[in-house]
Amino acid sequence: MANRVALVTGAMGGLGTAICQAFVQDGYKVVAAYHPQYDNKEEWLKEMADAGFKDFVCVAGDIADFASCQAMVAEAEAAAGPIDILVNNAGITRDKMFAKMEKDQWDAVITTNLTSLFNMTKQVSAKMAERGWGRIINISSVNGVKGQAGQTNYSAAKAGVIGFTKALAQELATKGVTVNAIAPGYVATKMVTAIREDILKAIVDGIPMKRLAKPEELGAACSYLASDLAGYMTGATFNINGGLHFS
Repeated sequence: MANRVALVTGAMGGLGTAICQAFVQDGYKVVAAYHPQYDNKEEWLKEMADAGFKDFVCVAGDIADFASCQAMVAEAEAAAGPIDILVNNAGITRDKMFAKMEKDQWDAVITTNLTSLFNMTKQVSAKMAERGWGRIINISSVNGVKGQAGQTNYSAAKAGVIGFTKALAQELATKGVTVNAIAPGYVATKMVTAIREDILKAIVDGIPMKRLAKPEELGAACSYLASDLAGYMTGATFNINGGLHFS
């Protein structure tokens, strides 16, 4: 286990950070992937070191571009070794009611949040199957399960993540590679907690548990799905939303 390598996309966001920290605690070598347009690598590495998390490999690339993903994974493998665990976490929103949504807003979200799963997973899944062990964890959303007004693009992409997960899980089930999804509700990342106070209160009031998820609760779910103990679970969707929606 100590020699396993985990690659996390969107690693330097709030949820990605929690996943990376959970994997470091599990003894994995962690590759933190980030978009070069949002290069806060040095600041992030300092924050991680101050918190006691060190020795990350950082790679930059655009998950919406297939060739960029090829280059990014090649760089990761050269620095850390073969990828045993892939977490497709990176994503964006371009929210707007459908009547006013522009095609570029649709395309950006579908490409970044859904096509990226093909772009990244294509680089590692066959190699995992050849080695007879692998974990692919895809981050969906509660809004991919239940839908959300103003998010037809995001809800469609995140629903697609679940379909992708179920189909690929069947293809890899005999190869020692599991494929699972996590569908979080609202998570207490810096981005969410920065929402205007009255809007955030309305969100929390609508959650039966009356609180946001802690990022580390999602990190723990990834930790489990990446473990040997989760070897009999594949094609599953973890709904972690405080009771906001049941499926």
